[in-house]
Amino acid sequence: MSLAPPDADARRAVAPVICYPVESLPQPDMALYTAARQTLTKVDEVTVPPRDAATFSVPAGHFFRITSIEGPQVGDLNLWHAADLTERFYSGKTRALHGSHITTGQRMWSSFPGLRPMATITHDSLGWYGKDAFGGSVHDVIGTRCDPYTHNLLAGGQYHYCCHSNLTRALARHLDVPVAQAEPHVHDVLNVFMCTGFTRDTGQYFMKASPVRPGDYLEFVAEIDLLGALSACPGGDCSSEHSSDVAACHPLLVEVFAPAAGALDAWGPPRPNGYDRSHGA
Repeated sequence: MSLAPPDADARRAVAPVICYPVESLPQPDMALYTAARQTLTKVDEVTVPPRDAATFSVPAGHFFRITSIEGPQVGDLNLWHAADLTERFYSGKTRALHGSHITTGQRMWSSFPGLRPMATITHDSLGWYGKDAFGGSVHDVIGTRCDPYTHNLLAGGQYHYCCHSNLTRALARHLDVPVAQAEPHVHDVLNVFMCTGFTRDTGQYFMKASPVRPGDYLEFVAEIDLLGALSACPGGDCSSEHSSDVAACHPLLVEVFAPAAGALDAWGPPRPNGYDRSHGA
């Protein structure tokens, strides 16, 4: 171990600076969304089987809701612009703008060069959880998704029902393409209902039993036309492991709702980011 310099305490005492101050970040009109929520009519639903994934579509200006329906279950969510799969959810930038976990009034942002809101959270029935004594919270944008590559690296073997593979199969079915063609579109997720944080001593990513119960839900408004894929994680509530054939797992329900005509007349889809893409050339 290297020796600490004489001014070590002073260096540690330097105050942090927020990397991305968000005071100028465009804010969603939550009053408008709240009013529109009172007019919703369900137009579609998809049940995601345990240890598997399913796709769903949401037109811009419609709402979608992910609900725990039988038992505590976490889900891994991917979103794409329905007309262009290269514009997809950007977990890292969402984390940089909003923090490690997101809730009502915060947004899922898209990848470069679009960098615009894809979906805004309009209701979170687990919003009461906040941050616990371990530093844990729900709906994280820090975990990437359980995958067969890390599983093979750490434990060996060929495990096919982790969230990465589930999302790959679901997208391949939707696009009617081989899994090898679909896989590059699968990306870092929003871990819906998952309770996570970082250990204070080693800084390691941890998970703990999700507080989600049947009837809990996370609801969004689609800011652009969306294709979504949701995996019901093989870890169940992720209280012990996240790639498991023995954890109790349950389905998740995705419902799509249309607001009443005129309810969102004051709203419009966000335009792609305004940067001119010249990069100084």
